[in-house]
Amino acid sequence: MYKVIQWATGGVGRAAIEGILDHPELSLVGCWVHSDSKVGKDVGEIIGRDSVGIFASSDIDMLLALDADCVMYSPVMADPELVARILASGKNVVTPMGWFYPGNRDVSGLREACNQGNSTLHGTGIHPGGITERFPLMASALSRAITHVRAEEFSDIRSYGAPAVVSDIMLFGKTPEAAASSPMQGFLGDGFMQSVEMVADELGFDLDPEPIATHEVAVATQAIDSPIGLIEPGLVAAQRFTWQATVRGQVVITVRVNWFMGEEHLDPPWNFGPEGERFEVEVSGDPDSKLTFHGWHPESLTEGLIRNAGVVATAIHGVSAIPYVCRADSGIKTYLDLPLVAGRAAPELSTSQG
Repeated sequence: MYKVIQWATGGVGRAAIEGILDHPELSLVGCWVHSDSKVGKDVGEIIGRDSVGIFASSDIDMLLALDADCVMYSPVMADPELVARILASGKNVVTPMGWFYPGNRDVSGLREACNQGNSTLHGTGIHPGGITERFPLMASALSRAITHVRAEEFSDIRSYGAPAVVSDIMLFGKTPEAAASSPMQGFLGDGFMQSVEMVADELGFDLDPEPIATHEVAVATQAIDSPIGLIEPGLVAAQRFTWQATVRGQVVITVRVNWFMGEEHLDPPWNFGPEGERFEVEVSGDPDSKLTFHGWHPESLTEGLIRNAGVVATAIHGVSAIPYVCRADSGIKTYLDLPLVAGRAAPELSTSQG
């Protein structure tokens, strides 16, 4: 049984706690929270379950002194120095916050921390993460002479239950000029480009040194009601971020997010198309392959604000990796370094109940 500390209890964190509590190989032993209002609360209360006997704390020293095998690290923004501290304390770290494929980036401090703590760091999620890495590479094995790989998200951002992020970081509801300064291009781009580089390196693409990054917006033509308030005409109500890698000018990898405040009253008149909200993975080669993922979007906006399936999938991809990361050698381990990561049967259907 691997002992786990959950770091942060936002949407991903709460879903991760559910996954840890229900996983037959994991045991929750601690929980870090940022908000003073959550300090001292039973974690079960925080996630809407019965008491679990673990109480939330903001005391980093106390948590790092716990006997634990792994930290599931999922705050709003990553703190590399804190991650290094966790690793140096001898605890493995699984996180959706980055380090999917460091490549030539300077991660010497984190590698040193892994060596000091004999610990492992693994970055994973769904986008970036599974959609941009695991599934394209899996599908690529069925094709020869691959010329293009695409990973794309189509989501109604009104169901994302983090209004401060949507308004103040993504800059929805702002002018197009203000949205152009959004940190999301750089913040997201680092994660997505790690995935792009992983796919390129594994498939053998001889990439040009500079990727292409574009940011497009659509504005409201009529007032649009949203969780961040009314979006008035002329303000940003949809955004599309694209990252592409080329070989001698030819696009070979495309990663894109389409985030809309619905499909009405937009200029340009963007929409999700007949397939609706989804994730897509496409490999162009001989033969072509296209995978479409449904089920990671809520049935309604209200449901999404309470418990968003895409957020849950992000969390559980990390939770599912914990046993494999705990068994791995020390260092920064990517999807390519670990064996196949799988989920687990529902408790009432598992062999332990037989």
